[in-house]
Amino acid sequence: MADMDDDDTPDLGVPLEVVATIAELLTALEEDDDEELDLDDDEDEEADEGGDDADDELTPELVEEIINELTEDEQAALVALALIGRGDHEAEEWENAVKAAAARNRKSDPAQYLLGLEGAGELLEEGLSAFGISIEDIER
Repeated sequence: MADMDDDDTPDLGVPLEVVATIAELLTALEEDDDEELDLDDDEDEEADEGGDDADDELTPELVEEIINELTEDEQAALVALALIGRGDHEAEEWENAVKAAAARNRKSDPAQYLLGLEGAGELLEEGLSAFGISIEDIER
């Protein structure tokens, strides 16, 4: 299992703040995709209300950039959390989950994998939950 630090929070090899942020961004992207499927005649109005905040717009490329800025070990930990959240591994199998994630990451891009994984944000949240960590309790 993951090592524990002084306040009994497991050391997962990736900052919890980073995991929480990426989980929220992935969830927001998926929600945006769902909303695009339900667009109606108000589409033009909503686009006009957006103003000039195009630089602040959430895009898959932005999330990909954030994930790609992580070290290989942090990327492996992030994917391992998603694997645990999906039920491929248990929290007690943390080291094996990280090894499996690292092997998967060597074959293909971890950012693209997470972006293509349905419900990835929720899977990360479930992965954290397996360690007794609530995403709402993580300070950002």
